[in-house]
Amino acid sequence: MKEQIKIPSSKIERAGKFITTGAKVGGNYVKYYSKKMFDSQWDRKELDQDNAEDIYDSLSQLKGSALKMAQMMSMDKNIMPAPYQHKFMLAQYSAPPLSLPLVVKTFKKYLGKSPNEIFDTFSANAVNAASIGQVHQAVKDGKKFAVKIQYPGVANSVSSDLKMVRPFATRMFNINSRDLDKYFNEIESKLLEETDYSLELQRSTAISEACSQLEGVHFPVYYPEYSAAHILTMDWMPGKHMKEFLAGNPSQEVRNKIGQALWNFYDFQIHTLKEVHADPHPGNFLFRDDGTVGVIDFGCVKKIPDSFYKPYFSLLQIDFENREEELMQLFYELEFISASDSEKEKELFKKVFKQMIGLLGRPFQYPEFDFGDDTYFREIYEIGEKLSQSKEIRQSKIARGPSDGLYINRTYYGLYNLLNELKAVVKTGSAATVALSA
Repeated sequence: MKEQIKIPSSKIERAGKFITTGAKVGGNYVKYYSKKMFDSQWDRKELDQDNAEDIYDSLSQLKGSALKMAQMMSMDKNIMPAPYQHKFMLAQYSAPPLSLPLVVKTFKKYLGKSPNEIFDTFSANAVNAASIGQVHQAVKDGKKFAVKIQYPGVANSVSSDLKMVRPFATRMFNINSRDLDKYFNEIESKLLEETDYSLELQRSTAISEACSQLEGVHFPVYYPEYSAAHILTMDWMPGKHMKEFLAGNPSQEVRNKIGQALWNFYDFQIHTLKEVHADPHPGNFLFRDDGTVGVIDFGCVKKIPDSFYKPYFSLLQIDFENREEELMQLFYELEFISASDSEKEKELFKKVFKQMIGLLGRPFQYPEFDFGDDTYFREIYEIGEKLSQSKEIRQSKIARGPSDGLYINRTYYGLYNLLNELKAVVKTGSAATVALSA
């Protein structure tokens, strides 16, 4: 893959890139409709493919929060047409890498030495490259390390990138600017945290130590002496990324074993630690043929406040049919329904959120759940499509749900999609019941 020697860092450069990409996409539509005029049966797959190529090419050059959003969207295979999903998945671990001179410059700036002055060997080419940084392999005294280097300018561009996206989000979700603030503030704070490798070092060490007793999950050791604000060094972990792992056609037993390890890992974090690795995309895990999995990135961690935890997980376990009064109380507490809503709106959104919570919580309703059953995921997609086209829902300009739910919902659906890719059958008994009764 061709290396990148510069990342657009100024607001003007990045805004110009967005504008240029918009022009390319516009040109693709002109080309599509021109062909459609002469052949009414012309399929729009070519349009989607061209747009996906142009948009990903632009985002991959911008890196940072722009590319991170593409990565986040690729986690949900129902959110966009297949060409976009397939292309955006590259942001998980196969984005265009930075050239070695920029890597050396980062080392000298933050550690005072070049990588070859610190390690015995250091790979000239990146082993993996994602949205925030890229990984190189290094060796010192016979020991292998994974060294993550953050792209220059990424931290400084988060706020300006989100400001460029904000007008589109306001129109897309039909939410007033004031209500949108709480969601954008949550996203911005998490993206800024992901650019702080010193914070990631602390969290990685603390959470991996707390989870070390869990069966089937492994964590690297981190090395503060070889780390800095934009450099993070850890053990080199064995394993394969999801696509390579599944290409080896692992047995159902191995799939289930890994799926169970992932489920237990997330269940323990959410209900015992009350903070969670909130970025469960395939690029953050290394899968092994013995049925274990390595966790290699704690850049995005969501702390779960009690004010959100108790009503949210009470809702996932509530008997909708026999506890209507408690259900409505929780809907008000979680801001799914507002006191300013009309009676018609209250009935509408009660029905909508009962459906959505019922779907999200379905795996908890059984002692064992088959995540390989695609009918469950099709049902999620179909309800999402139906709601997105509902005139009554789109007319409501109130932001529904707490900002804390953004990354918790993302975590669960990201985990569900991982388990679906694995076709894993998992024992889904949760620690939530114990935690809520404590």
